[in-house]
Amino acid sequence: MNYEIMFIVKPALEENELKLVVTDFEQILTNNKAKIVSSKEMGQQSLAYEIKKHKSGYYFLYEVELNDSKKLKEINRLILLNENIIRFMIVKKEKEKR
Repeated sequence: MNYEIMFIVKPALEENELKLVVTDFEQILTNNKAKIVSSKEMGQQSLAYEIKKHKSGYYFLYEVELNDSKKLKEINRLILLNENIIRFMIVKKEKEKR
């Protein structure tokens, strides 16, 4: 199954700390047998509303393939443990009709 994962990272991080958060995120995916299909850094953007006292954040969008719902739950749990990710969303992607 294909999933899209968008996550927002704290805006106050330095570039090397930001890269570490992204590397850790990708490691969570690969350690749980998810195949990264694509990734996109969307840069720092203003939030629609304040989240954990932050008014902006760094946005990232990943498309992954994963066939194990237990692994998806584990990925969800591990992302929640990362204090630098202030919000994330995992959405099951529907197959495109041709």
